[in-house]
Parts: sequence; C-alpha cells; structure tokens
Amino acid sequence: MAARSIASLTISFGLVSIPVKLYSATESSKAISFNMLHKTCGSRLKQQYLCIKEEIPVAREDIVKGYEFAKDQYVRFTPEELKAMEEVGTQTADITEFVPIESIDPVYFDKAYYLGPDKGGAKPYALLLKALAESDRCAIGRWAARGKQYIVMIRPLGSPLPGTGSKSDGLVMQQLLYADEVRSIKDVEIPPTEVKPAELKLAQQLIEAQASEAFDPTQYKDDVRARIEAAIEKKVEGQEITLAEEPASSAQVIDLMEALRASLEKKGGPKAKEKAAAASARKPPKRAEPAPAAARKKAKA
Repeated sequence: MAARSIASLTISFGLVSIPVKLYSATESSKAISFNMLHKTCGSRLKQQYLCIKEEIPVAREDIVKGYEFAKDQYVRFTPEELKAMEEVGTQTADITEFVPIESIDPVYFDKAYYLGPDKGGAKPYALLLKALAESDRCAIGRWAARGKQYIVMIRPLGSPLPGTGSKSDGLVMQQLLYADEVRSIKDVEIPPTEVKPAELKLAQQLIEAQASEAFDPTQYKDDVRARIEAAIEKKVEGQEITLAEEPASSAQVIDLMEALRASLEKKGGPKAKEKAAAASARKPPKRAEPAPAAARKKAKA
C-alpha cells in the first residue's frame, strides 16, 4: 500500500528549490489505548474541566488561556493574541549549513518525516541525496509549521558508512530539539571510578562476542503489545485472563570479574568461552599453602 503524503514542502538549497512531499515516518497509532468507562454501566466517560475555586464544571466557551508568572497569578491571552504570536507557516525548509552527520548527538532527535520528490523535484532531489551521501554530511535548516519554528536536519536515510559508497534510499527530515530543551549530562552525578585493565578487557570481549555489523530493528518485537493484544482477544472471546508469574530473580553476582566471565560464557558461545578460559589462565597462580608438619616428616622418611 502506497504511503499518503501529509503535506507539501519546498527545500531551499542555495538558489535551488526542491519541491517535496512529507510522509510520516512513524506510526503512533500502533500504541494500544484504553477508554475510560463508567464502572456501573460500562458507558464511556467524557472529560470535564472543573474550577478549583468554585468546584463546578466549566463549559468550553467559558475557558480562557493564561500564563502563570507567579504563584497563582496569571496573565490572560485571547485567542487572537495567541494566534498573533504563532509563527507563520512558510511551507519552506531553508537550509542554513551542512555539518558532519556524526556531530549531532541522537539526544537531539525529535519527530522524523520521510521526504519524497514532488512534481518537478526528482532531479534536484536526487542531486541533494547523492551530494549528502557522498559528503557524509547532513543539512541543517529551519522549518515553520503549525504555528511553531523548528530546527530540522535533512539527511540520507540509511546513510552509508564513510568510504563504502553504498546507495542511500532517500531523504529523511528529522526535527531537532533546541539546546535549552536538552538537559546536560553534567547535571547527573557520576562519581569517578577506577576500571581495572582486566575488567575492561573482559567487558570488551563481551562486546565483541555480541557485536553485529549493523542494527536490524526487525529482530526486536514489542512483546508487551503482543501480550496486551492477546489478552484483549481473550476478553473479547469471553475468556478469563490469568496473571503471568513473575520470572524468578537470578542470584546476585557480587564479583565484577566473575559476572563478566559468566556473561561471556552465556552470551558469547564457544569462542567466548575460550576467551574467558584464556583470561582465567592468565590470572596469577595462587601461592601454595605450606604443608602440615606431620606431612613434612612423612615425606622425609
């Protein structure tokens, strides 16, 4: 089934204009939602807004919007004032710079859209796609829509690794978060901790034992959603749902080295076991305990 575009857009690339169509890259409809029902009769409930001062329901026509500038103090805005503050949609993404793809941390990634060439845009679309793919760079620009202004990153989808020359499938436009929307890792307390060389080596072996050439999302399934769908089907068929037993907790391993070796043996297969055995063999031998006096006398005799 062919995808349906949700909007049209023009990418401004120097003096070149590229007409494109926008397509949703993700499906929020895949999430399972439940409705609120009246416990007594099973009818759906509707949402109401209550005045916390008078404790009465407030009709939609009596609702205004306000901004809390101090505790319980608000400035009100009319719909016209709110509309006037919105960014006017231009239906244009103006490219301002090109940066290395790896220079943008994924923590800044927001909603993504696929881009497809619109009428008359096939040639410049293909040109931008190939130029970005071969330069290992992405385009950064601004896009105004739905009353807001966004930073966007336009990049080849399935970008090839540097030097591979593999073909990219198409362009994707990724909304990016602003700098003040992303918290700093410096706000997280991370105490300085020494890592022993032997521990690091085993950890690296464990990584290599489970390494893959590329991420394949089809290898991962949403088990929770599948479980909920199965439970819903049972309910529809009139069956009772039984709660699954919680998995037994594994014994806690205190020694980090032993935990790494056990993980390597469990996850890595025969080669990993060989590596773990080799690492164990390199451990310094334990000092021999002195034999008891009686044993020494017997040996001399």
